[in-house]
Amino acid sequence: MKVHFGLHDFQTLDCAVATTGTFDGVHQGHQKILSQLVKKAAKVGGESVLLTFDPHPRKVLQPDVELSLLSSVKEKILLLEKTGLDHLIIQPFTKEFSRTPSLEFIREIMVNTIGVKHLVIGYDHHFGRNREGSFEHLKEFGPIYGFDVEEIQALDIDQVNVSSTKIRKALSSGQVDLALEYLGHPYSLQGEVVEGDKIGRTIGFPTANIKLDFVDKLIPADGVYAGWAVHDGTRYLAMANIGRRPTVGSVKRSIEVHLIDASLELYSQKLTFELHLKIRDIVHFDGLDALTEQLNLDKMQTQHLLAR
Repeated sequence: MKVHFGLHDFQTLDCAVATTGTFDGVHQGHQKILSQLVKKAAKVGGESVLLTFDPHPRKVLQPDVELSLLSSVKEKILLLEKTGLDHLIIQPFTKEFSRTPSLEFIREIMVNTIGVKHLVIGYDHHFGRNREGSFEHLKEFGPIYGFDVEEIQALDIDQVNVSSTKIRKALSSGQVDLALEYLGHPYSLQGEVVEGDKIGRTIGFPTANIKLDFVDKLIPADGVYAGWAVHDGTRYLAMANIGRRPTVGSVKRSIEVHLIDASLELYSQKLTFELHLKIRDIVHFDGLDALTEQLNLDKMQTQHLLAR
């Protein structure tokens, strides 16, 4: 997959099979669109192209509205590389760009710059100034500018339409297993391991304190989670405390990951935690002995649920 940072970095194709959107999280619905895109490109002898944007358009158009995201640009690139996509264009999104009329977006960007001959879009997709462009617009302008358009219907899981918004809601309520089902891959938190207060190692549960790389990353609801830690390409069974640590007097939210049956020196190194299940809520214990007892139970539960 070739990554182009801006439309100016892209050379017009003879036969582009393209789609556009934010694709935050690259969830099951996105994957269905991209799968169809790649298949269509192979069928017609063209090249598949995704035009996406950074920062997220809502960050620019609604700066006062708090929006946490499922994926950074780096994470999005890694997820998209797995889809078989030929080209990824990451276009800087500005207020000026947002004022592009839908007709100009189609003619100048999709047709003249990208070279689209086939356009594949998701259900209820809108584009251009004030989101005025729609599937109907595309069907109207397709014959004029020499491209056809295909709309992918909403992907249902348990009769619930998949969307980035619903995944954010699931994570915010601690339903990481539901988020995993919607995403088609584990939701992950990654960043540099920084020094903590080192209380965990005094009770036999040393933890890696992760400082997230991406400031807009959505952090799931407070709780203890079972999952996998990934370091330098190796995965380790792990559990994490996300949020406060009232037993040791900490009210600051943090991400503390304990590697089960592994001991590594991780300070200043990158670590990823893949969330699979929420084990329990955050609880205030009467001292470190009670906390240690519960952590042993958490460890056994993690091993039972995920070791297979």
